[in-house]
Amino acid sequence: MQVTFLGTSSGVPSRSRNVSAVALRLPQRADLWLFDCGEATQHQFLRSELRVSQLRRIFITHMHGDHVFGLPGLLASLGMAGTCDGVDLYGPEPLEAFVLSALQHSATRIGYPLRFHPVESAANSGEPLLIDGEFSVCCAPLKHRVPAFGYRVQQSERPGRFDIAKAKAMRLPPGPEFARLKAGETVTFADGRRIDGRELCGPRQPGCSVVYCTDTVFSERAVALAQGADLLIHEATFSHRDAAMAYQRQHSTSTMAAQTAAEAGVQQLALTHLSPRYVPGATESPDDLLQEAKAIFPNTVLAKDFLCIEVSTTACNSL
Repeated sequence: MQVTFLGTSSGVPSRSRNVSAVALRLPQRADLWLFDCGEATQHQFLRSELRVSQLRRIFITHMHGDHVFGLPGLLASLGMAGTCDGVDLYGPEPLEAFVLSALQHSATRIGYPLRFHPVESAANSGEPLLIDGEFSVCCAPLKHRVPAFGYRVQQSERPGRFDIAKAKAMRLPPGPEFARLKAGETVTFADGRRIDGRELCGPRQPGCSVVYCTDTVFSERAVALAQGADLLIHEATFSHRDAAMAYQRQHSTSTMAAQTAAEAGVQQLALTHLSPRYVPGATESPDDLLQEAKAIFPNTVLAKDFLCIEVSTTACNSL
C-alpha cells in the first residue's frame, strides 16, 4: 500500500501545510481511498501524482471543518468530470446531511451515486465497517470534543512464497496451474497426480495494515485499534510542553502519539496534524516535536505535504 499525505496542518493551513487529508493507494488495483478532506484537498490532488478519478471511498474522522470543508468541492468537481461511477462515504451520522445540504444550497447536481455509511454502529460493536476483497476496514471511537473515529485498513493474509525449484524438481509443467498452486489450491495434472499447492508454498504471510487516528487526546481505544500495525498515522498537534493545552482541546502531543505507537507495538509512526504555531524559527519547531516522539518511539517520521510512504510488512519506506 502507498500512503500520500495531502494535508498535515491542524485547524488552518499554513504556507507549507494544508489541512487534513491522507490518500491510500491499494496494491494491484486502481482504487484510491481518502481519509479526511480538508479545504483545498482537490488542489492538493492536482499538485500530486494521484488521480482523483480513481477515488472510490472517502473516510471522515469527524465533522470539524479542517477535516470536511473540502468535501463538497471535491465531489462537485468529480461530477463535472463525468467519469465517476460512484463514491462511498464513511463517517459520523451528520456527514450525509452536511454534504447534501452544501450541494443543495449551492445548486450543485451530482451525476453519480453517493453512498453514505454511518460508522457509529461498527465502531461500538467492533464489527468490520467494510470488507472489500482482500481488504477490510474497522474503526473505533476516539476522545475529542465532538464524536471522532479512527480507522484501520487491514490486508488479508497472503499465500507463502512459492517454491518454483521444488515444482520443477517434481516435473510439474509450468502454466496456469502454477498460479493455482501459488494460491494454495489442489491441482490435478494430466498425468493424474493431485498436488496440494500448500506443500509448495512457505508459511502464509501477514497482510499490511495502516491505522489513521486524528483528532484525539491519548486513547486506549487508539492503542487497541493500532495493535501490531505496519504504519500508524497519528496526530501530534502540540509539543509535550503544551500538554495542558492538548488536554484542554482534546488533542495529542508528540509524546502521546509516540506512547500510542509504543504500547500498540507498531512498526512505524508518522506524525501529522501539527499546529501552525510550530514553525522553523519559533520557540519550538516541527523537528522538536519529532525528537520528542523519537525519544519514546525511535522509528518515527514527521509527515509533510506530499510525503509518500510505501507500506509493507517488512519495512515502511518514504519516497
